Amino acid sequence: MALRNAVMAALLEGEASGYDLAKAFDASVANFWTVTPQQLYKELERMQGEGLIVARVVEQERRPNKRLFSLTPAGHEAVRAYVAEPSGKPTAIRDELLVKVQCADAGDMAAVMAAVTERVEWATAKLARYERLRERLLDGRTEDEYFARAERVGPYLTLLRGMSFERENVEWGRLALRRLEGRLAAARA
Repeated sequence: MALRNAVMAALLEGEASGYDLAKAFDASVANFWTVTPQQLYKELERMQGEGLIVARVVEQERRPNKRLFSLTPAGHEAVRAYVAEPSGKPTAIRDELLVKVQCADAGDMAAVMAAVTERVEWATAKLARYERLRERLLDGRTEDEYFARAERVGPYLTLLRGMSFERENVEWGRLALRRLEGRLAAARA
């Protein structure tokens, strides 16, 4: 998947500045696509040059002017074409922490445990952010009410996938810590 597709997906929510898009990526699509601000701004320029998005300048007092981006009709058509394409194979996990866990018995097990603990803390914090976003999306409605009346359900479904992923990270991390702790205790005895 190209970054442009993730940008167009984010712009389906409406007009946004580059800063707003970066925050949106961090808060919502980060559960399935990550990007640096530099990559994002470079892609916005490219997409504007290709006519997929348009920018309007908003003058601000005491702050630099900002550009608000929105999809053009060509951008909406590109989204429709992208959605119709067959999806590729699922992404393979490439996670340095898992390599370290694989080597835990041959290395510094306490350091590996510290890294797993950090991952659990990270996933727990991310889950809390996702839960706040979920509450904002639901806005007092049940999930059934949301799905029946919301203009767009895709953001909520991808949020649920991100929440599931982070819950699994926490569950796996806690299991790994228990098992590594048991190994470490047995080695000390």
